[in-house]
Amino acid sequence: MMLGAQTYTVRSYTQNERDFREAMRRIAAIGYTCVQLSAIGNVPVEAQRDICGEFGLKIALTHTSPERMLADPQGVIRDHEILGCENIGIGMMPDRYRTAEWIDRFAQDFTGPAKMMRDAGKRLMYHNHNIEWTRLRDGRRIIDVLLEQMPAELMGITLDTYWVQAAGCDVLAWIEKLQDRISCVHLKDVAVQNWDMRMAAVGEGNMDFKRILKKLAELGKTDYLLVEQDDCYGDDPFACLARSYENIRKMGY
Repeated sequence: MMLGAQTYTVRSYTQNERDFREAMRRIAAIGYTCVQLSAIGNVPVEAQRDICGEFGLKIALTHTSPERMLADPQGVIRDHEILGCENIGIGMMPDRYRTAEWIDRFAQDFTGPAKMMRDAGKRLMYHNHNIEWTRLRDGRRIIDVLLEQMPAELMGITLDTYWVQAAGCDVLAWIEKLQDRISCVHLKDVAVQNWDMRMAAVGEGNMDFKRILKKLAELGKTDYLLVEQDDCYGDDPFACLARSYENIRKMGY
């Protein structure tokens, strides 16, 4: 499993080409060998590819506009060919699908683009939050509908450990359940401050990452471990990525 960084963590530093280069340099200097490109500003895909290559960073995954996937799937595929990236990610389910009346339309809308991606040697990857465990008015849960209607060959799941925990679910059980879909996993820890649930550097919260990483290694279905911390609460996000990296390495991964 390659250990990488999700650039959403450092999104304030990826909005132009000069900053993007410095951010990738710092990520590589920590020791990461791959990245997920997310929340990138006005940086051409060719420049993203070249800069990541300059620092030896493989582009493992993106977060790409789901609306563009529907409107211009061939353009999305073409960009990922340029990036040398096999995994095309949806970062968040668009609001309109999160109801009993519209949830079935997700598969209706995305099956076509997902088949085009598969035929081009790519894979659609869906990133979960906690909302996927919402039980809709008709009794169905969003996650169950997604898994039933979008087969693994068409859609993987970028499993986010923090958000599974936030949904009140067993992370290890869902790793087992989703093992054929989770080529990419977001490593994100959960801490508590007073009554508030907070994101934390991996190994600095309350999640049992030794068991999580062991389970992923035993299953052997995950290619990329991607560290993400959406909110660093005023800390330097590069320092947070560095602490996560060191803690994961100390666990033997």
